[in-house]
Amino acid sequence: MPSSPTWPEIPRNACVIIPVGSYEQHGPHLPLDTDTQIASHLCTIAAQDIDYVVIAPPISITASGEHAGFPGTISIGTEALVTVIVELVRSCDWASGVILVHGHGGNVEAVKRATALLHSEQRNIANWWPNVQGADAHAGHTETSLMMAINPRLVRMDKLDIGNVQPMSEIQHDLQTRGVQAVSPNGILGNARTATAKHGERLVAMLAENLRAFIHATCQQWNKA
Repeated sequence: MPSSPTWPEIPRNACVIIPVGSYEQHGPHLPLDTDTQIASHLCTIAAQDIDYVVIAPPISITASGEHAGFPGTISIGTEALVTVIVELVRSCDWASGVILVHGHGGNVEAVKRATALLHSEQRNIANWWPNVQGADAHAGHTETSLMMAINPRLVRMDKLDIGNVQPMSEIQHDLQTRGVQAVSPNGILGNARTATAKHGERLVAMLAENLRAFIHATCQQWNKA
């Protein structure tokens, strides 16, 4: 399918894929749109040569209130994101369904609420979240490795740092009530200094394969209904 199709080129059994990222601080070494870049890249790799998939432009500014206080962070909040997701999916009635591919964990509440409402309207929506065993939480080893593989020129190698490496269970309360800045002045939850491009390449391959399988299974189920 062309990367920029016209409407007659959209297949009748089209499945829409929407990358969902954020625009928020990612430590002193990663760009503000890191989540969007990761989600978009995984969609491109995973959906390669699948002729019934339409990759939509990403939702690139989402719910990032936990990163308030860091210059550069822009957020529309949970309520607005719920509305955005609901209206986007409603507008895709010409498709068999919509898969949201997520790069930002802070959107969970909005995604749950929007998905519940859309399901109550009998609309097809599915969500894919990256699952990396042993991953650190934010702008650390995992995300930095991914960006080293995806877009290395945007990684400030001289700014790699260690953030708060405490287990999430120990900082969850402060994180939820006071935000990232309260638990990590540099904005990192993890250790970016251990990141490598090789590890990032392995993660990209693994996540893209998982996403591709999810796309196939989900869209085939919708098209059989």
